[in-house]
Amino acid sequence: MVEKETIEYPQYRKYHNGKSYFKIISPEEMEEIQLTVNSFSKHLITAKILPDRNFIYDLTFDYEKYCVKIEEGEYLEVEKNAI
Repeated sequence: MVEKETIEYPQYRKYHNGKSYFKIISPEEMEEIQLTVNSFSKHLITAKILPDRNFIYDLTFDYEKYCVKIEEGEYLEVEKNAI
């Protein structure tokens, strides 16, 4: 678990199954790259409602159950293929 006092943005995560990659830009903004069949799609998400803020919080601090932390380089490699 990441200490709340030491968090620096951006943070990078991916689901254990490798079907979604996340760039957490701030407590209220993130990018998601999804693998769909044989292509990648990229979405910018700005949290405007509490469930979205909670999702970003969980990706930042309580991610170990469903995500792994990745390095920026891995995210950038996937981003090259995103539409």
